[in-house]
Amino acid sequence: MTAPDTATRSLPPDVEQAEAAIVEHYPRLVRLAYLVLPPSLGRNRRVLTAHSLAQRALPRGRRASNAEAAVQGGVPAQRGGLGGPESGYAYVRLRVLRSALEAGVPLTFRALPLRGQLPALLPQVWGLRLFPRAGGAEELALDQWLATLNGPGRAACVLRALEGLAEPDVLRVLAEAGVADPAAAVAESGDPAHDALFASPEFDPCVLQARPTDLLRRRRFARAALAGAAALAVCGALLALPGGGWGADGPAAPLYAQNAVAQQALDPGQLVRVAATAWRTSSRGDYSVWPARGDRATDTELLRRALAVWARPGKAVVVSATPGTPSGPPMGPPQLLFAGTVDQAVVVLLYDGLRVVRYAEPRNGTAGAALDFARTDGATPDTATALVLSRVDGNVRYLTAPWVTGAAVRDLLKPGDRPTALKLTPDGLTPPVLGPAANGECTSWNALALTGDGATRLVTDLGELTPARLTSGAPGAARDVTEAAELGEWSKTACLLPSVRSHGVRSVNAWTYAKQPLPEGDGAATWLCSRAETWQGAADRVQVQFLAPGAALAAQAAKAEGSPACGTREPRVLAGVLWKSRAGQWYVLAAGSAQFTSLTATGSGVNGSANGNRLAVKAPEGAQVDLSGKLTDGSTAGALR
Repeated sequence: MTAPDTATRSLPPDVEQAEAAIVEHYPRLVRLAYLVLPPSLGRNRRVLTAHSLAQRALPRGRRASNAEAAVQGGVPAQRGGLGGPESGYAYVRLRVLRSALEAGVPLTFRALPLRGQLPALLPQVWGLRLFPRAGGAEELALDQWLATLNGPGRAACVLRALEGLAEPDVLRVLAEAGVADPAAAVAESGDPAHDALFASPEFDPCVLQARPTDLLRRRRFARAALAGAAALAVCGALLALPGGGWGADGPAAPLYAQNAVAQQALDPGQLVRVAATAWRTSSRGDYSVWPARGDRATDTELLRRALAVWARPGKAVVVSATPGTPSGPPMGPPQLLFAGTVDQAVVVLLYDGLRVVRYAEPRNGTAGAALDFARTDGATPDTATALVLSRVDGNVRYLTAPWVTGAAVRDLLKPGDRPTALKLTPDGLTPPVLGPAANGECTSWNALALTGDGATRLVTDLGELTPARLTSGAPGAARDVTEAAELGEWSKTACLLPSVRSHGVRSVNAWTYAKQPLPEGDGAATWLCSRAETWQGAADRVQVQFLAPGAALAAQAAKAEGSPACGTREPRVLAGVLWKSRAGQWYVLAAGSAQFTSLTATGSGVNGSANGNRLAVKAPEGAQVDLSGKLTDGSTAGALR
């Protein structure tokens, strides 16, 4: 083995020596990089890139590794290969030259970018364009000529003209910088007659002029950047919110507010829980005195899901509400009435003073949920006797009030049958009760007789959370249906209840307001008025039924919505029908309540009147008749329409 030639090679310097060389020869290194970089970058970018390449020439370690020195083939000594104080400069010059040549190589997707091709992190200048001072015509011609050369050709010119290297040293440095054909680069470098121009201020990137960038374009860019940042912030906030899956909040939609009161209302720990005996001493008798019941009443996660879905029902939630019932979130922490497993679902009942809300999710944990709202303001012990927990296969299961001590099922169409007793659970749940047929058939109609608080109240399911209370009697004197005569009345009118299904009905009263002897001795007919009062109080429904002798069911004679007839505000009614006798004669039959002193019927082929509250006048088949009557106070009232 032979020792290396120290006349042509030197050891890589340590980092302090390289830094000293960069600081001392910084203008020369930057000028070298500026001249070798491709002119297509533009003068502003060439200036910044040249400074970046000179600053990045500092080696990473304390001393270049042996492997790096082997790859580089040794570092040439400056000025004819002499080692000494300038050997650090030769090393950093080679690194600057190599990076400048790499910057001129086009980027491709087939290989990773070289270090010189990466964008400069520092220095950065905002709002200004920097470029060297302008030269004369000769400098301009030289710059244009350099633009025609490739990177190795420009490097050969700079090493010869700016560094003063002889041709052999130029060839060696180009080879060490990674140039594939140094001889072709030297041949392309041209005539050295103009080498003195390379020292011109035209090519000095350390003596610069400054001009502003495109001001209008910068303003548009700033506005676009501000709008983009705002959109990005909004999108980031939305993406950070929980989704609509079965997370901690179940199938709830994303949060839309962070209001302290709203958050408190969604906290299961803030739910109102009433003592089991509160109803015994409270002056109220509505749902506010119901205790919290059910085998899942302490399940915090279930209650959290129920509250979250109430406030933010997602797409997987089926929401329903009775007419006139708002379906918004609670105004404060609601009251827990029930939480437990019922049939194939897990059910939670909540109350906020205005509404009862039922949340139900599948027992097997599959996706989806149901949320039902029912208005219950103004409830009394007579109307707050039960709530519907579930409906499965036509069967209804109820949660009864805490004051209910007994329950039985009665078929309204069979008034003579004894009711069937039901066994309540300790939490007040009934067994499944066959509900009214939803397909329009009326072969039976079950009602629930609930005993407690000194009375037996009859309720029936009309497709809502709150069963409707059934009563009998004149307006202002309605009473619970317990007597045989009252049960008989309901057996004739129960099949008309589907007309008020799902209308938010609180109670239905049946009132027999008149009995009328029929013409030609065909017996006596019964006139009944049914009034379905709603929880909202503005859409009450009134029906008048005509029950002919021997008929199994009453026929509807008139109906109205929003009318005060047959109610405490207007405890009267008048209605009529066209009736055909056994002999085939048609009659207009009319009957009013006791407040009517005379009735009049007019129309096509009909003109008659009668004293009292009943009227029977012969009429042609299909006659159109107007009815009116005089009241005890002398005023006139028309028929229900």
